[in-house]
Amino acid sequence: MNRRQMLIAGGVATVLGAGAGLFGLRQAGLARYDDAQRAVRAPLGLDPRAHDLVRFATLAPNGHNAQPWRFALAPQRITIRPDFARRTPVVDPDDHHLFISLGCAAENLALAASASGRRGEAVFDPAGDGAIAFDYRPGAAEPSLLFDAIARRQSTRADYDGRGMGSADLAALAAAAAMPGVDLVLVTDRLAIDRVRDLILAGNDVQMADPAFLRELKRWLRFSPHHALESGDGLYSAASGSPALPDWIGPRAFDMMVSAKSEKDKYARQLNSSSGLAIFVGAAEDRGHWVRVGHACQRFALQATALGMKLAFVNQPVEVARFRPELAKLIGLPGRRPDLVMRFGYGPALPYAPRRAVERVITA
Repeated sequence: MNRRQMLIAGGVATVLGAGAGLFGLRQAGLARYDDAQRAVRAPLGLDPRAHDLVRFATLAPNGHNAQPWRFALAPQRITIRPDFARRTPVVDPDDHHLFISLGCAAENLALAASASGRRGEAVFDPAGDGAIAFDYRPGAAEPSLLFDAIARRQSTRADYDGRGMGSADLAALAAAAAMPGVDLVLVTDRLAIDRVRDLILAGNDVQMADPAFLRELKRWLRFSPHHALESGDGLYSAASGSPALPDWIGPRAFDMMVSAKSEKDKYARQLNSSSGLAIFVGAAEDRGHWVRVGHACQRFALQATALGMKLAFVNQPVEVARFRPELAKLIGLPGRRPDLVMRFGYGPALPYAPRRAVERVITA
């Protein structure tokens, strides 16, 4: 940490520590936030309205935690529709991440429905806005390790401990993610990880130099537990391994302390501490295959969570289009478009990201 960063950090610490009253308010806000996240991740109930199924669906990963989905309920049918008002057009101009997020949500929905005795299948409709219909029927409840992991899975943006993985666990991850129309490449060789790491860092440099990218990112940042609870979405700083800050100082601290170099150093350290990388590649560049990638990705993430592992997305070389061909060559799939890059390993738990209440995502 250089002198300027030390001065900034010292100033932030002084503000946060200024008076027992302020400290008490901050602790109360953090406690309310944690209570709310525990409630969102409470055990599955037998709600005949299927609201609990939607609640579990919304625990899926999604870009910038924008939660770009809406749910319509009908007798024995739940429809997931894209919410284009929650697009992130700079980082995701063709809604690629958006439809992957819908696939992740559909996977959670199917697992939760099966665990509660409502068996069905999620079917993507390529017509119209690209909705996913889940029709279900009563049946025997079938809990699973993947379902049990839904409430515990998180994108853990922290250093891991560098441990390697056994072949049996790697095989379990690959088997869980098996999906027609989706290829999964697991990268665990350190030299190969380093080559992908270099592309991730190059993509980070491009994004951090783009004012439009930074403006869009800042729109989704949530620095205080109060703001995160109020919005129910976005990138809450504590869930990303950074301190929670008052709303009035958070944006200033971000501008002063976050730079291309600091982000590059952080990603390099985190990648060096990871056990491996998982790279998902759909067979075609269309919404239907992106949804399939979402299903595969979420099953991989849930299996990893069941094995006691942590994960985080490092999608810079798929978000910066000019790096996609080089990444495809590195993983032995030249001419294809890589869809997702995820690092995995063993690390700490962080606070969970916020989620909007079920009532806010259900539409008529």
